[in-house]
Amino acid sequence: MKKQTQHSHVSGSDVAATKPRVGVLMGGIGPEREISLKTGDAIATALEARGHRVVRIDVDRRLDETLRKTPIDVAFLALHGTYGEDGCVQGMLETMGIPYTGSGVLASALAMDKLKAKELFRLYNVPTPPYYVVDKDDLGKLEEMHGSFGFPVFVKPRRSGSSVGAGRATNMAELAQRCEEAAKFDSSVLVERFVVGREVTVGVLDGRALGALEIVPRGEFYDYKSKYQKGQSDYHLPARLAPTRYKGVMNLAERAHKALGCRGFTRVDLLVTEGENEYVLEVNTLPGMTPLSLLPKIAQGAGYDFGDLCEQILARATCTMPRTPELSAEPRQEPAKKKGARAEAVPPAE
Repeated sequence: MKKQTQHSHVSGSDVAATKPRVGVLMGGIGPEREISLKTGDAIATALEARGHRVVRIDVDRRLDETLRKTPIDVAFLALHGTYGEDGCVQGMLETMGIPYTGSGVLASALAMDKLKAKELFRLYNVPTPPYYVVDKDDLGKLEEMHGSFGFPVFVKPRRSGSSVGAGRATNMAELAQRCEEAAKFDSSVLVERFVVGREVTVGVLDGRALGALEIVPRGEFYDYKSKYQKGQSDYHLPARLAPTRYKGVMNLAERAHKALGCRGFTRVDLLVTEGENEYVLEVNTLPGMTPLSLLPKIAQGAGYDFGDLCEQILARATCTMPRTPELSAEPRQEPAKKKGARAEAVPPAE
């Protein structure tokens, strides 16, 4: 028997009004601000096209004031690098009780700190290139600290993203120059053994690898220019690996994601050598979502278009702290207490 359908009298605008108000947090105060603005605009446009109520929020040091003046139901984080991807904004959102996309405070901080991430990789038997760390105040002792570590090496700020301040060094003079450049972005510098191999990145959603993409930069390495300027890199999806190695790379990315306690979505960068070795370089907890970004390319290969990916990420937004009513986009009216009724005890937050 055919089920009789009822005609709805709810308008499209009324339906949209019932959806959560999504604040897309973009920009920030770190060196990756411009890329973050592009990521945020792409995400906001995709969500708007799917009927979501979206508020674009340019993040600065007054973010808490902005969120109190412009209440939202959920935060979609389109931030990159320092003060956005490192747990700082996540901590503020936790305090305010606003659900947000991506990893939590601790996992975000660990992934951003390349030293701590590597220490956890080693603890969980996730292979990563050998390394040491130099503090800015110890740059004068660099030759002594480097010792017999050898060359070539790769130098990075300890806490930064998008290859900002990163570069290769083949001798002590270059190493000193690279460390001074990296130290402009952080108080500590990571010196890592340069491993010759294919650059591969894996998209992970809910702890499951979506696919592996091979990057072939046209420059010396996959630097800021190669990442964000069209035509500076070539891509192969899926990565050109034998089936068994491809499966191994996917598994390794999932292990790295889990080792740092990440949730939602990440992108894991690896090196695959001509021999039998694979190394995890880092885990990106808020990977780029611009038209040139890698996670959307990988997701598309797994059957998600850009809008699908944004909605999948949004659906996984979470917060461990209870929401405070004054910060809700649509605060509820508290029911009137009955005369003579006793106040109920408020249970402690878990």
